[in-house]
Amino acid sequence: MTTASSTAVPTLIGSVQRALRLMEAVGAHREGAPAKQLAREAGLLLPTAYHLLRTLTHEGYLRRENGVFLFGAAAEKLTGGHVPAARPGVIADSLARWADHIGAPVYCALYRDGEIELVAVADNPATPAVREWASFRETGHAHALGQCLLVQLDERAREDHLDRYPVRPLTRYSVRDREAFLDRLRSMKRTEPVIERQEYALGTVCAAIPITVGPAVAAMAVSLPLEEEERLHAAIEQLRCEVTTFLRSFVFSISI
Repeated sequence: MTTASSTAVPTLIGSVQRALRLMEAVGAHREGAPAKQLAREAGLLLPTAYHLLRTLTHEGYLRRENGVFLFGAAAEKLTGGHVPAARPGVIADSLARWADHIGAPVYCALYRDGEIELVAVADNPATPAVREWASFRETGHAHALGQCLLVQLDERAREDHLDRYPVRPLTRYSVRDREAFLDRLRSMKRTEPVIERQEYALGTVCAAIPITVGPAVAAMAVSLPLEEEERLHAAIEQLRCEVTTFLRSFVFSISI
């Protein structure tokens, strides 16, 4: 028999829900975001967003710098000063599900302690991942994941990386030298997909998107055979939608 307690609707506090949606929106922007953008992403009216942002800032959960909002000291204390690490199984399961939905291999990478780190790859026999014939860590200039990570760094960090891992062409389509590569990075917009055509592996095209969770520098990518290049833009946009949904629900997180 169903009891009253088992069917009761829990009491929800709307202002708390709205504040949490704002915190999720802030967490999706490593370099912060202005109030109007946060209001739009959280689905709030601007006056409501302003009121909540002022309150969260006053309490130390957010801070405002140069017109954008970022996590404050109180929020960092909740996570021990870092973004919670996802269980390895969560990342692997999520990538495998996305790879099946999209019909393409899915890759996840971080830039951590000055190195490109491939966190996980999901593929299947019908859509195999690109073979790592040259170290992904050392050839970030040639593949979409690496380019997407390096474009998120400041000039000094980029120069330091290229001092340790010099630009060298891997195929006839690769960028030829350091200055040409740096010029390319400067022309890129950090929020847009990075497209790479046969620069790392002949017969393969790749696209990568930045993943912004707090201060983490991360990226995800898909790859396709050259003859399926017309699917690339749709595939990376589908991946972007999948990842955004998970980030906003806190189901998927990345260790920094």
